[in-house]
Amino acid sequence: MEIAIPLYDRFTALDAIGPYEVLGRLPGAQVRFIAHEAGPVTTDTRMLTLVAEARLEDVAAPDVLLVPGGGGARALLEDERMLAWIRGAHETSTWTTSVCTGSLLLAAAGVLDGLEATTHWAARDQLESLGARPAARRVVRQDKVVTAAGVSAGIDMALTLAGLIAGEDLARAIQLGIEYDPQPPFGAGSPEGAGPDLVALVRQGIDAAERERA
Repeated sequence: MEIAIPLYDRFTALDAIGPYEVLGRLPGAQVRFIAHEAGPVTTDTRMLTLVAEARLEDVAAPDVLLVPGGGGARALLEDERMLAWIRGAHETSTWTTSVCTGSLLLAAAGVLDGLEATTHWAARDQLESLGARPAARRVVRQDKVVTAAGVSAGIDMALTLAGLIAGEDLARAIQLGIEYDPQPPFGAGSPEGAGPDLVALVRQGIDAAERERA
């Protein structure tokens, strides 16, 4: 089972690595990091680099494609090379998935037209503008398309997918093996729990970061 994770400049590390830790433990799984060109790709913190082993076109028909999000996702919304790869891979995939703002790329490629999907809470409006129906849930499945909300939700999505692929018993075993038992110290992991003041503060930071990148 070939699992392709396309990387791009300023992707979010956990969006890719969280699902990798889960899906890479499935029997027979081969997880491949790919990009426009083989070689190092830098995350949105600029402090971590992953290496893509191949170009997009070298992995044209993966069984599973998983598109991570990150600060660089919006810069690819009109990148026809990336969007064409997503469309082509989706045509033959068993599962098409995304984490965080990776769903914006699925939507821009036409994969989410009219479908319910999720993304980072701050990007729901943009997801809707691209033709999807945004949902405020951690994981949303629509047939073979499975989308995850922001960053850490990618682990939830990957465990859900592991259960669909290999059965819930194995998915539970993987969850135990990676000791995924989240008990956050603060109830601020969603806009509803964080409250309007903190939401406004984080939105300001996101907006400022986008202006810097523009």
